[in-house]
Amino acid sequence: MPIVNVISGPAGDRDWNSFHSLFVPEARLTTRKDGGPIRLLDVEGYVRGAGGFFRTHAFYESAITNRVQKFGNIAQVFSSYESRSAPNEKPFARGVNSIQLFDDGSRWWILSILWDEEFPTNPLPPDLATPAK
Repeated sequence: MPIVNVISGPAGDRDWNSFHSLFVPEARLTTRKDGGPIRLLDVEGYVRGAGGFFRTHAFYESAITNRVQKFGNIAQVFSSYESRSAPNEKPFARGVNSIQLFDDGSRWWILSILWDEEFPTNPLPPDLATPAK
């Protein structure tokens, strides 16, 4: 199940059990908003921080393009995204998720997600700003 399917939707509770099932227990989610300090969260820390927002705000994230690199049992995905308050609205934010995954022989697990948002001095690079053809 793609992570976007778990966090996107109308205002209300999310399926946090499905969200947790995507990650190794020690996984980390890291962000820096508007060039501010780095925030390093474990999965439960993300759920606590985002859960209240999603409960009262609609949030729809969709991928613009995905760039996947694999070697053996590891993978790195650069996934540019757009965030909206309603499915057909203009995006209020764009950015890039850097997702690291590990295949334990039975499935892929998310080890970490690092993301950064676009802002005037940090635009998306052209190869991540438009859908791949």
